[in-house]
Amino acid sequence: MTISGPRNPFLADSGYAIAHGRCDQQDNTPGRGPEGPAEVIDAGGRQHAWLGPGHFGGLISSPYPDGRRVIWSNGRENIAKLDYDTLEVLATMEIAGRSPTPVDHLRSAIAGLDDLEGQPLIDHAVVLAMTFMTGLDGVYAMVDCDNTLILGRKDHAVAYVETDASDPSSPIIEKARWNKPDHIDGNFVGVNMTFDGRIVMSTDHGWLVVLERDFSSYETIRLPKSAEAAADYCAMRETERGNTGYGWVRTALCVDDRGGIYVSSVDQTHKVVWTGESLSLDESDGAWSAAYRNGSGNGSGTTPSLMGFGPDEDRFVVIGDGDDVVNITLFWRDEIPDGWSRLPGASSRRIAGMGPANMGDPELPAIQTEQSITVSGYGAMTVNNEPASIPDGFPAQGIRLLCFFLGHKPEFTPHGLHKYEWDPIARHLRQAWVNIEVSSPNSVPFVAQGSDLVYTCGVRDGKWTIEAVDWTTGEARFHYVLGGSQFNTLGAGVTIDDDGRLLLGNIFGKTRVLRGPVPTG
Repeated sequence: MTISGPRNPFLADSGYAIAHGRCDQQDNTPGRGPEGPAEVIDAGGRQHAWLGPGHFGGLISSPYPDGRRVIWSNGRENIAKLDYDTLEVLATMEIAGRSPTPVDHLRSAIAGLDDLEGQPLIDHAVVLAMTFMTGLDGVYAMVDCDNTLILGRKDHAVAYVETDASDPSSPIIEKARWNKPDHIDGNFVGVNMTFDGRIVMSTDHGWLVVLERDFSSYETIRLPKSAEAAADYCAMRETERGNTGYGWVRTALCVDDRGGIYVSSVDQTHKVVWTGESLSLDESDGAWSAAYRNGSGNGSGTTPSLMGFGPDEDRFVVIGDGDDVVNITLFWRDEIPDGWSRLPGASSRRIAGMGPANMGDPELPAIQTEQSITVSGYGAMTVNNEPASIPDGFPAQGIRLLCFFLGHKPEFTPHGLHKYEWDPIARHLRQAWVNIEVSSPNSVPFVAQGSDLVYTCGVRDGKWTIEAVDWTTGEARFHYVLGGSQFNTLGAGVTIDDDGRLLLGNIFGKTRVLRGPVPTG
C-alpha cells in the first residue's frame, strides 16, 4: 500500500518541514532510523543545544545555495535557528515581552526535578509549569519552500526569515504579520499548508482561515455549530480549569492533496474543503461533519491524522476520541461505502472503526492521550499518558503534570503502547499488539518505516531514554539511556532527521543522538 502521504511542494524540501512531519500529520518517515544495539549515550554520542522553554519542534529547512541546512525552532521566549549538522545556535530572535532565561537557571530547574522527592518535588514541578508553560502560543509551525518560518500566534500569523536568504547564519527578522480580523473569534491553534500553497489556520472558537503566503488576502469559514457553542464552551472550561487549554477546538489540523482540511471540535470531526477559491461545508464538494464518542466531555486531544493514499486503498482520518477510555477512531475520509452499517456504539455511520486503547486491560476505568495518534500504513498507535499513581487531593486539571514533568519518578511513570490495524479485506479495525513494558510518559512517537521501528522517549530506572519498538510485532527492540530531566521531551516529539538520526525536543532545548542506520551494501 501507499504507506505515507505526498510531500507538499510548498513546504521546505526536507523530511520534517511541519509539526508531525507532513501535512498528513502521521509522524513517520519512509526512511530508516537507528537500529541498535542498546547503549548508554554519553556526551560524545549526542549533541545538545540550550534554547529555553517551549522548543517542542525542530523544523528542517531546504538546502541553502551552499548546500547547508538549518533547523528552525520556536519557543516561549525566542525563535532560534540551529546548524543542521552541529546544532550550533546560529541566530536567535527574542519574543516581544519575553526575556531569555539564563542557562544556569534552567540547569537549576532541572536539578530540582532530578534531586527532589515527595511534596517538595511536586511543588517544584508546579512552579516550573506555572513559570515556563503558561502563555504558550505558536506551538504549531512550518517552514515553507522559501525557508520562511510561519506560525500562528494567538491573534496573528507571522513569518520569519533571514536578513540574507543565501546565508543560513544571518540574523532572523520578522518579514510579515497578519492580524486576525475582529470578526474571527478565538485564538489560533493549528497551522498547515494546502497543496496549492495557502496557509491554513484554525481558532479554538471554530474558525478556519486560508491565507495567502504573502498575507495579501484570505478566506474564512465557521465550523458547524461553532457560532452557538464555541464561546460558551471555552468560557466554561476556562472557569472550570483555570486555563484555556480545552478550547472548542484544541488541536491542530491535517490537510490532504485534494483540498480536504480535517479538524476536530469538542464532539465532532469535520472535513472542510478548499476548492481553490473558497472554503466549503457543502456535501456536494465532499465536506462532512461526524460525531465521535466523548464520554469525558473534554473532546479529542489528538491532532487528526490521515491514513490511506493509493487509488484503491481505504482512506481515513484518524483521531483519539473523548471517551474516558480513549478509542483510536477511524472515519471514512471520502464517501461512505455503499451498504456500510453503523458500528455498534459508534456516534456516526461515518466511523469505520473504534479501538479502545486500554493497554490490554478491559477493566481500565480511564485513559486519555494528549499525543497525536501515530500512523503508518494501516497501523495506528497511541501511548499511555496516565500517571501510575495520583497523590491524594491532587487537582484533576494538573494530572498531566505528573507525566510531563515527573514521568521519570517510578510512582508516576506510566507504561503502555497500544496499536490497532485496519484489515482492508475484512474492513475491520483489529488489535495489532499491546506493549505494557515500555513507557512513553509524554512524547509523540515516530515511525521509521524503512527500519520497521517506532521510537519514543521513555523511562528506565529513573533515567530518560529513547525506546525503539518493532512496529509490526510490538516487541521492544533496543533502547538508549540518555540521562536526567535535561532529556525529558515534555510533550515534544522524537523525530528522525534527514540522515536517519534521532532528533528530539527537550524541556529546555534540543538533542540529537549521533546514531544512524546501519550502512548496507
